[in-house]
Amino acid sequence: MMMMMTESITPEMQTCIDACMDCHKMCMESMAYCMSKGSKNMDMGMMGMMRDCAEMCMMCTNMMMGGSEFMGRTCMLCAEMCDRCAMACEKMSDDKMMMDCAAACRKCAESCRSMHMMPA
Repeated sequence: MMMMMTESITPEMQTCIDACMDCHKMCMESMAYCMSKGSKNMDMGMMGMMRDCAEMCMMCTNMMMGGSEFMGRTCMLCAEMCDRCAMACEKMSDDKMMMDCAAACRKCAESCRSMHMMPA
């Protein structure tokens, strides 16, 4: 059953939507940052991880805003992907941009995990 967007977004969902949007933005900005730094920062695995994380965050946002019955499972997958992206970014602990990306990923993962128990 589909929820109406204007009636159904709880404060917890809005917090998660905001965290997903922030994480999406940070992953995209971090990818651009890595590309601007040249080959030293162009680890293709890392770039793919950030791209996948950004895409999953956007999908998760869309699922929550649309009231999808798959929201909980989507949020759990998003949390897992954000955790993995954060771990990858944290390997570059001497780089502020990458640590900011990791922090956004961790915040998103935590918020998404809290959505798992929310009824659709």
